[in-house]
Amino acid sequence: MTVDIDAYRDVWVFVEQHDGTAAPVSWELLAKGRELADETGEDLVALVMGDGVSDLAEAAICRGADRALLADDPVFEPYRADPYGEQFRALVEDRKPSIVLIGGSHTGRDFAGRVAVPAHAGLTADCTELDVDDEGLLLASRPTFGGDAMATIKCPSHRPQMATVRPGVFDAGDATEPVSDASDAIEEVDVVVAEEDTLSTVIERVVSDVVDITDAEIVVAGGAGCEGNFAPIEELAEALGGEVAASRAAVDEGWCEPARQVGQTGKTVRPRLYVAAGISGAVQHLEGMNDSDVVVAINTDPNAPIFENADYGIVGDLHEVLPELTALVRSKQEVAA
Repeated sequence: MTVDIDAYRDVWVFVEQHDGTAAPVSWELLAKGRELADETGEDLVALVMGDGVSDLAEAAICRGADRALLADDPVFEPYRADPYGEQFRALVEDRKPSIVLIGGSHTGRDFAGRVAVPAHAGLTADCTELDVDDEGLLLASRPTFGGDAMATIKCPSHRPQMATVRPGVFDAGDATEPVSDASDAIEEVDVVVAEEDTLSTVIERVVSDVVDITDAEIVVAGGAGCEGNFAPIEELAEALGGEVAASRAAVDEGWCEPARQVGQTGKTVRPRLYVAAGISGAVQHLEGMNDSDVVVAINTDPNAPIFENADYGIVGDLHEVLPELTALVRSKQEVAA
């Protein structure tokens, strides 16, 4: 299939939303998309789909989008892969964007392939880095081989260049003041799917009680050094008002649930405080937390790589150090109260 590359232009970002609230990864991608669009000299376009979500289209303009495409219809609420995929595919084939960015969430991963395959697009999944080269080609980088290496993928002969991007790897930045003429930059597009043509039906929605650690301001993570005992991790996290996380080694041992894994093959976090207890500091783990504001490391090995990436280091047994830290935090809280 021969593609007229010159017919494709602009950077699109899918604004994922649930119950009218945008997923944080949407604003992260919009900020990164703004950088890419500035480099290629093209427009940044936000695609918003849902029912009664015009406010999110306006929010996208306030966050840097030049234009927003709004597909507003009850068929898009709640999320289902078939109507979302079909609407997105139709817009891609009609409008011909050069780059399309989608959050690597459960939603994004679910329907991205429904767009890429019929559109003959190039899709790189679970990216952690994005850039463009001198020719405007998207450079989509992602971990491979179990996280031991990074692959940068180009798509020179197919369009659009699509990527799903792991939440938390980019900074969302701050929204600007409301744009007075934001509505002028919003185009309400024709909805090409109908409820009677949709094959799936949502019978029940069950919301997981696992907190998304990518949003946490304070994270206390445990690794192989926990030796199966995560109680000190949990107690310090509770005292600090933070969230529990883990390295891959701890998750593989079954000491912590996979949703709390930090690293190339887990989640990326950007907290104000990251406490790494019993974590050696393998590069795969560092990739998931190296944008933390302050890192405190506790390890019995004074030569552990984690200390080279920490602001504060404590050489010692976490089972002895963490209870003392927890007691200190609680005593300070009692004084403050």
